[in-house]
This record gives sequence, C-alpha cells and structure tokens, in this order.
Amino acid sequence: MELMTHSSTFLLPTVPDGHRPSLTYALVLLNQRLPRFTPLLWEHAKLRLCADGGANRLYDEFPLFFPHEHASDVRNRYKPDVIKCDMDSIRTEVLDFYTSMGTKIVDESHDQDTTDLHKCVAYIRDFTPNLANSNFSTIRIVLLSEDCLIHLLPKTHQHEIHIQSSVEGPHCGLIPIGMPYGKTTTSGLEWDLSKYAQCI
Repeated sequence: MELMTHSSTFLLPTVPDGHRPSLTYALVLLNQRLPRFTPLLWEHAKLRLCADGGANRLYDEFPLFFPHEHASDVRNRYKPDVIKCDMDSIRTEVLDFYTSMGTKIVDESHDQDTTDLHKCVAYIRDFTPNLANSNFSTIRIVLLSEDCLIHLLPKTHQHEIHIQSSVEGPHCGLIPIGMPYGKTTTSGLEWDLSKYAQCI
C-alpha cells in the first residue's frame, strides 16, 4: 500500500531552509470563522476560492487580521480568484465588490445536490490538469478551523502524520466519514489501535 505523508508545517510562520513543504495547494474559504492562520495560508496558496458565504467572511473578517490598516486597503489586497456559489449565502454588496475587482464568479444555483465545499473541490480538480482524471481519494484535503485540523485520509493509502506541537495537539481522533472503515492499526499514539475491528 502506498504511503501518504501529512504535516502541518504549512502553518508555521517560518520554516527552516530545506524543510518548507513543496506542496502546491489551493485555499478554500467556507462560511465559518476564519482561523488566525488564514493570511499565511493565503500568501502561499496558488489558487484562492470562496465557497458562497465564505466571501462574506473574507470581506468582513480579513481586515480584522490587520487592525492598523484601513479595511478597504485590506479588501483590495486580498481578492479571491474564484467565488463558487449557489447564491444563497453571499451578500449582494460582497458579490458586487468582488465582481468589480475581477474575481471569477461561478454561479452553481442550478446544482442543489452537492455542498459548497464539494463544488469547490471539483473546481480545483478540473482546474488542475494532472488531477482532471482523478477521483477525490487522490487529492490531499486538509480542513482547518481555529481549534481543529483535519486530514482526510483515503483508505487507498497508508498514512504517516508528522505533528507540529507548536500549532496542534495534544489530542487527536480517528473518525470514519461517509462509510464504515475496516481494520485500522496506529503507532505513536498514547493509545494505539491494533487491527481495530470495523466501526461505523
């Protein structure tokens, strides 16, 4: 089974030479409070998307990261590449502002069968040529909030997770998403699993 390595070094403000991850990533802002790491993630992302009401969060909350600057200067500097939305959460003045700034608006109001996050991940997959023929299990997805970091671990791989204790921990959990998982073995945790039986 192929090994997939995960690390949160991308959350460190300074990373020693030779240890900075070479991953190219896209950043998706959801309609949730933005974590304090957002400006750092924004700086290194190659593609920046807002999922519907995530654009409201960008507009309202990004200026709070820069309290000594005028809010309009911050908003003009941090413009998303794409807003993908079904138009049920984004405010009209926010949509108009980013449209005038040249942000690509993708109206998905016809599709009510998938979530905003799913729509954004599909856009990233289609936008990236080497991922266009891939399924979601080959795309590395990290969900981040102010107090939670989630690595989605496809069952097609064996996983190695490197912890940055200065920005995460001390607790972790394994949660099956969407389907039961089979036998699971862990090492390096305080209470390791050894071929744990199938759980839902």
